[in-house]
Amino acid sequence: MRAALCLFAFTAAAGRADDWRPLFNGKDLAGWRANNDPESFAVKDGVLRVQASGPTSAHLFYVGDKKDGFETFKNFELEVTCRAEPDSNGGIFVHTDMTTRDAQKHLAKGYEVQLNSTAKEKRKTGSLYAVVDLDKSPVDETKWFTVRVVVRGKRITAALDGKEVVDYTEPADVVRPKERAGRLFAADGGGIALQAHDAKSVWYFKDIRVKRLP
Repeated sequence: MRAALCLFAFTAAAGRADDWRPLFNGKDLAGWRANNDPESFAVKDGVLRVQASGPTSAHLFYVGDKKDGFETFKNFELEVTCRAEPDSNGGIFVHTDMTTRDAQKHLAKGYEVQLNSTAKEKRKTGSLYAVVDLDKSPVDETKWFTVRVVVRGKRITAALDGKEVVDYTEPADVVRPKERAGRLFAADGGGIALQAHDAKSVWYFKDIRVKRLP
């Protein structure tokens, strides 16, 4: 009987470890850190507002309680509720780090789920940027919608309001263009980051949560 109770306790604990975990408290930026231009990110009325404060892009990383670096996620399910002002560009990065690749401070590593309603940028919301691109947005970005990203091994899926728009498995021998050489899964996982793309783009985020997967 005692062994059965111990097994039940262990199983229950394991189940809790896999439960959804909120990343944004709706009050402040506790657990988050900008790689540059922290003024690009602010919390007001329970919502995270994202707008680049300078001429380059900026990114807000989930760091948890780490004083240095950021928390890493390998296999996981991420849900983000967001909306934007008209004609806005942004993105959600996974398996990334704070390395930048150019003067505009775009992130060098990981995959980006595109958020975009601008006419200039042809890769629309839901695209796996420069890997699986959508030429038409499945949602109205001015209204709240939910992005769900699931990563298992070398496979990533993305869904908008419950509709899957990306299902991509990274080939073992994939070769990226030079300017996107880091667009790959990291062996040990990577960070989750929100992009402040430019000063004209405004995105809002709430109800950000993650669940680790085996």
